[in-house]
Amino acid sequence: MGHGVVEQIAIAGEFEELPAVVERVRAVAGKGLEGDRYFAPDGAITGEAITLIAAEALEGLRADTGIELSHEASRRNVLTRGIDVNALIGRRFTLGEVLCEGIELCEPCNHLKQLTEDGILRGLVHRGGLRADVLEGGTIAQGDALRVL
Repeated sequence: MGHGVVEQIAIAGEFEELPAVVERVRAVAGKGLEGDRYFAPDGAITGEAITLIAAEALEGLRADTGIELSHEASRRNVLTRGIDVNALIGRRFTLGEVLCEGIELCEPCNHLKQLTEDGILRGLVHRGGLRADVLEGGTIAQGDALRVL
């Protein structure tokens, strides 16, 4: 299945705040990303520790609909390139030194639509990203490899 690369990382400290791009982030097993609104000190709900979206999905959205959606506006933590994130469901993979497991597709929701524009829901169906769990923590940095195990 090969590997991809971490193109960008974004986290939001507050609900509805536009995520900010960071060079690196610390992931904590079972809890999520430090500094992110979904970080759960008592343990993250499965599938809520980290979210990924493929750069190719955002480029496809623009090509198909004309909608220009930035990585930050997608509300996903990690922007990847070179790998089909949908194929990671039920698979273990590493982001840099962090071990993750793909849980389910992160389909676009009405909340995202309210924060962006019409057409976004249909345009992102089946390419809205991936929800994953963090099994072993560490640091994820821009440029890190995404490797499927």
